[in-house]
Amino acid sequence: MISDFLNLISGVFDMPWWGYVVVTLVFTHITIASITIYLHRHSAHRALELHAIPSHFFRFWLWLTTGMVTKEWTAVHRKHHAKCESKDDPHSPIIYGINKVLAEGSELYRIEAKNKETLSRYGYGTPDDWMERNIYSGHSAKGVALMLIINVILFGPIGITMWAVQMMWAPVFAAGIINGVGHYWGYRNFQADDASRNIVPWGILIGGEELHNNHHAYATSARLSNKWYEFDIGWLYIRILEMMGLAKVKKVAPKLRIDKAKTQCDSDTLQAVIAHRYEVLAKYSKSLKETFANEVVHLKEVVAQCGIDNSTLKRWVLADSKTLQEHEREKLSQVLSNAKTLDKVYTMREELAEIWQRSTASTEELVKKLEDWCRRAEESGIEALRIFSQRLRCYA
Repeated sequence: MISDFLNLISGVFDMPWWGYVVVTLVFTHITIASITIYLHRHSAHRALELHAIPSHFFRFWLWLTTGMVTKEWTAVHRKHHAKCESKDDPHSPIIYGINKVLAEGSELYRIEAKNKETLSRYGYGTPDDWMERNIYSGHSAKGVALMLIINVILFGPIGITMWAVQMMWAPVFAAGIINGVGHYWGYRNFQADDASRNIVPWGILIGGEELHNNHHAYATSARLSNKWYEFDIGWLYIRILEMMGLAKVKKVAPKLRIDKAKTQCDSDTLQAVIAHRYEVLAKYSKSLKETFANEVVHLKEVVAQCGIDNSTLKRWVLADSKTLQEHEREKLSQVLSNAKTLDKVYTMREELAEIWQRSTASTEELVKKLEDWCRRAEESGIEALRIFSQRLRCYA
């Protein structure tokens, strides 16, 4: 009788323990792939077009496993990019603190998703068909309930545990780790105007979203990997879909071209600098590492008085001033007032960034500003700055 009862409640599939683990990981990975390919790169950033088949599959799977509404997710994410690291950023660890974003990242998303102004301003271009209105948006919670029923039918009682793992996967890895750690810890290929970081070079577990700094540097790129040693599994899936005729890539990060024969800045130089502005700042930071190290040796007493260490000072000097808090800017100013060379390096960096921030200036004016910047850099007496300027002139 007991055996009959166990057979009654057992699922369609009877597998060893590791089989259930594999199935759970496959299910959660499909969810992550749906988020990064459909919600993130396709819907929010229009980096690729999707055929109706994968598009409808991703929408259906996300309804089953997350209950996410395309318009809400898209709007919240677009606002994150538009207001990044400001008080209006829906989930910045710089504003809310890393612990809150890690623990309550999905709740921060849900709060912002209820903001009608956010949905109206940033939710444009998202699906508004019958399925979206009557199923996915109209009954978003019923999808995850259906997933629970499916899991129990297929796998028996263990299906409840599998379902629980599925439900926490996106909130922990997407909402928590990417939105939290991705703006707090890791390495940076580009000096973007925010605190974004690449968590690891191999984007597998979270579909390539681990390369978060690369994404913020080129938000409309369908490929998140940039260096030869980086891997974006989401890009692999997109290429497979493209070869099958189910996707079309619209944009990837541009490649920098160098013309060593150039000695003067022109409109091509300006356009290249603007297009690769975050890479320009990253190369600026890298080229001046030795200069920074030499200067810090003479600043030990001042740095100690400010209560900071060398790594913190380096981060402040190379960061966009807008990402620093008021007390950090005050301490940095105090240190720079005692270091003429370091102050020059910092000021020149800020002035370079101002060139592409002058949205009202004409092309001719900006080219003149860039040429003037290069001339002053080469006359500064700082060898690393001179070499950087000469290379900058070669951008084409």
